[in-house]
Amino acid sequence: MNFRKQLTDGLFSKNPVTAQLLGMCSVMAITTSLFNGIGMGLSVTIILICSNVLISLLRKVIPGSIRIAAYVVIIAGFVTMVDLLLQAFLQDLSESLGVFIPLIVVNCIILGRAEAFASKNGVLASAVDGLTQGIGYTVALVIMCIVREFLGSGTFGAGLLNGGEGIRILPEGVGANMMILPFGGFLTLGVLIAASQWLTRHMERKRIEKSAQERKEGAAK
Repeated sequence: MNFRKQLTDGLFSKNPVTAQLLGMCSVMAITTSLFNGIGMGLSVTIILICSNVLISLLRKVIPGSIRIAAYVVIIAGFVTMVDLLLQAFLQDLSESLGVFIPLIVVNCIILGRAEAFASKNGVLASAVDGLTQGIGYTVALVIMCIVREFLGSGTFGAGLLNGGEGIRILPEGVGANMMILPFGGFLTLGVLIAASQWLTRHMERKRIEKSAQERKEGAAK
């Protein structure tokens, strides 16, 4: 298990949003404020970790013919727990995210990691995978939320700061309202994907150059 590599994959080369393009429905719908982004990101991260751990523990017990159905049942159990906790302790967040919390059950990010990783690896590695994928998902959401909230509403941290009103950066009425509409979501996501892909290729090129330099120095010795 290489935590640094898994974290890098989760943030860049295998990021659920910018690389794998999973969970696009919720990404477009809830990234209008920082409050929503952090809440959704943390919820998905918790469910990812818990479901990965349990599926890894049961991977040798669950028959292959019903594994997908079993994964969905496990994920649904953790989603229900998170949903009830949000309703009990964070009612504003629960109301803001609405139906997109229950819909985590069919979110391809969680089911995909269960099938691709947790069902084939040990508990610790699966927990780390859930954590790093959740971090990557949360970072992507937060970036989109900050951009769309700032350009669309002219505020920062609505729902979190200044009594829930957020910090006003642009004068009232100056923001481009289209940024908090679906068009703004697609535009922001496109720019974020382009930036992420450029950074991923840049990092890979640097890694290759460093490896080549080390081999050259080793041969010279």
